[in-house]
Amino acid sequence: MKVEKFKVLLYLKKSGLDKSGKAPIMGRITVNRTMAQFGCKLSCTPELWNPRESRLNGKSKEAVETNAKIEKLLLAINSAFDSLLERKQEFDATAVKDMFQGSMDKQMTLLKQFDRINEDLKSRIGIDRAEGTYSKYYYTRQILAGFIRERFKTEDVAFGQLYERFIWDFQDYVLDEKKQSLQSVRHYLALLKKVCRIAYKEGHSERYFFCNFKLPKQEISAPKALTREEFVKVRDVEISVRRRPSLALTR
Repeated sequence: MKVEKFKVLLYLKKSGLDKSGKAPIMGRITVNRTMAQFGCKLSCTPELWNPRESRLNGKSKEAVETNAKIEKLLLAINSAFDSLLERKQEFDATAVKDMFQGSMDKQMTLLKQFDRINEDLKSRIGIDRAEGTYSKYYYTRQILAGFIRERFKTEDVAFGQLYERFIWDFQDYVLDEKKQSLQSVRHYLALLKKVCRIAYKEGHSERYFFCNFKLPKQEISAPKALTREEFVKVRDVEISVRRRPSLALTR
């Protein structure tokens, strides 16, 4: 199919203000001579909207978070258009809209994948999984969510938004900003890799992300040995008859 025109326009529906005074963001897809309108499921303060850029002005929390969601939305629309183009069959703007809306609704994201695994682990505690295993996954998910909020200014990311340095950046975030031990970092990174592997295996991700990433080497410290004086103190300590069995075994 020959595409002479493909365009995505975002605009405000100022006649539909909600109770907080925000206007819904609408979209229009144009493919050649066909058009399809859709709701973005986003709203914003009208004064912040830049119609030329189809973004919010400024660096307020609202602007940063909404702009990040707009980027994610446009990425989904362009991905849908590219997929239809690869089929080399006729399609129109409505087909692009239907495909991107379907992919957005069904799209598996990184944290959503973590949640699926966590729910499965939680249901198996005491059967074939220990509570400690679930805790490790749960806490890793919480740390990762904080990283995504800080770096992406959004609540979640699709697998298509990941990049190879993501795991390195996450490692630096945990080490430098969260001041976690290297052993904890190894656990987080190992679980992140595992979740990405499962997503790839189940068809939720087109790539097996971070498969070549090597976990940081764990620091191995020499075991602490008793000095001769300490050994003598332990050997000669007086143990009462009442507590002798347990403490003698410990010694």
